[in-house]
This record gives sequence, C-alpha cells and structure tokens, in this order.
Amino acid sequence: MPLTVAQLTELLLESYEREGGTNHVDGTHLPSKHAVAAIAVDLLCLLFPGFFDERPVHSSEVGDVASALLHSVLARLENEIRKSLKYAAANQPGDTDPPKAAHALTRRFLGNLPRIREILRTDTDAAFNGDPAAFSREEVIVAYPCIEAIAVQRLAHELYLENIPLIPRIMTEWAHSRTGIDLHPGARIGTHFFIDHGTGTVVGETAVIGNQVKLYQGVGLVAKSLAAGQALRGQKRHPTLEDRVTVYAGATIIGGDTIVGAGSTIGASVFLTRSVPANSLVVPEATRMKVTQKYSQESDGFDYQI
Repeated sequence: MPLTVAQLTELLLESYEREGGTNHVDGTHLPSKHAVAAIAVDLLCLLFPGFFDERPVHSSEVGDVASALLHSVLARLENEIRKSLKYAAANQPGDTDPPKAAHALTRRFLGNLPRIREILRTDTDAAFNGDPAAFSREEVIVAYPCIEAIAVQRLAHELYLENIPLIPRIMTEWAHSRTGIDLHPGARIGTHFFIDHGTGTVVGETAVIGNQVKLYQGVGLVAKSLAAGQALRGQKRHPTLEDRVTVYAGATIIGGDTIVGAGSTIGASVFLTRSVPANSLVVPEATRMKVTQKYSQESDGFDYQI
C-alpha cells in the first residue's frame, strides 16, 4: 500500500533527527533566499530605472517610483540584515545590537547607490565599446548577462565590506543561477569591467581586478588548492589582474601570488600558475609553436611569455 502522509512525515522526522547538521530547526532565523532575491530585483530597478521594471517609467514619475521603491527596499533589507546579524551574534557573541546596527547599515548601503551607478556606467560603456555586436547601450543593459551579474556583485560587495554574513553570497549566487557568471562578493573589481558571453566564468573571493579588464566565457580566477580548507580563510588565494588585461575563453589563472601585469593578454585555454610582467602575451605551448613558425617567416617579431 502507498505510504500515508502521516507515515511520510514520520520518515522525514526520523531523518531530521538522524542527519542532524542539515537542519536549522530552533536555530537563529536565517535570511530568506526568496526575500533577498526579490530585494536584488528591486535594487536593479533603482540602479537602472526603466530597464528592470514591469512597466514603463515616465520621467514625470521617476521620483515617486524611486521613493516608493526605496521605502520598500529599506524595510525589507533591514529585516534581512537584522536576521543575518542575529545569526552572526549567535555564532560569535559580541556587543552588537542587531536591530540598531541593521538600521544604520541598511541606510548606509542605500546611500552608496549613486556611487555604484557611476561605476556601472563605466561597465556599460566597456561592454558597448568592446563588443561590435552591441546595437546600443540599452541593449547591453537589458540583455547582456554580464551587466546583471556585475551589478549584483557590486551591490553585494558593499554588504561584504560591512561584514554582513550570508546576504552578499545569497545575492551573487542568485545572479550566478540567472547568468551563469559566478562572481564572489568579496572580489575587488575596478571600473570598465566587461565579461563577454560570460557563461562559466568564475572569480574567487580574494581576486583583485584592475580597471578596463575584459574576460571571456569559461575564465577562472581561482585558488591553487583548497585542501587546507578553513585554515585558508582570510588569506589571498586568488590572482590579481592589473589594468587593461584581457583573458580569453577557457583560461584558468590560479594562486594568490599570481599577478598578471598591466596590458597583458592571456590566450584561450591557458593554465597560468605564475606571474607575468606587463604587456605579456600568454598562449598555450602548442599554439605558440604554430604561430611562431608562421610569423617567423614574416618577421613580425612576436614575443611570447609562457
């Protein structure tokens, strides 16, 4: 006979008791993933008025629309931040008053939106100017996944810098699930950042990215090894890309000591484990041999840093 609901419930309750660590019953209330995702959508509407809204926004009403949305986001985000701070206090007791701190942190965060908009304008310009397939900046904002992923990362980064637990990662993983682009909220990213196509691109927590950097799909800025686990927390584990670096599809750059010098180009499918100086061209060995043979006959004088 099929199991009854009562029997199914009993099986689940037995599992809850047996498996332990996968439960959060009677624990401090965690922030809601659904609420944080909804807040992220509204924050995108505030950053890009008229682009992410359900209906057209006229200039005559933009002030009222922004004010109403700010009131809503302020209340909901403050509530989620309060939950996060209570969670942190339960795990690391301190002198913080979660309700009071959440109120101040939320208002400070929302006060940063104009500055974030300024940076996002440079990202939009980089995408439009760097992609001949882009019809307009409007197309870039409304259609390119990199803009949404970068915008959410820049928002989450502000919360990360405030040491707010859980919410920044929920935000960027939400963007990851929508765009295929995995940008950790801890990564430090400069202006004019463009990720072309973007699917499968991963940027780790301690990565540092300079200005005018361009990445393609499948690029990984990752750690050399995570075998030490939590012992690596707080250490520089991911690479640094200086200004005007381009990294082509499928390249992997690893290690916290690895620095890619300004103006360098990392070719497709490169696996880079050490630093390279400014203005380097790094390509796979097999590609280097073929291209060197071709251009040696034409005396173009190409130099390669492997």
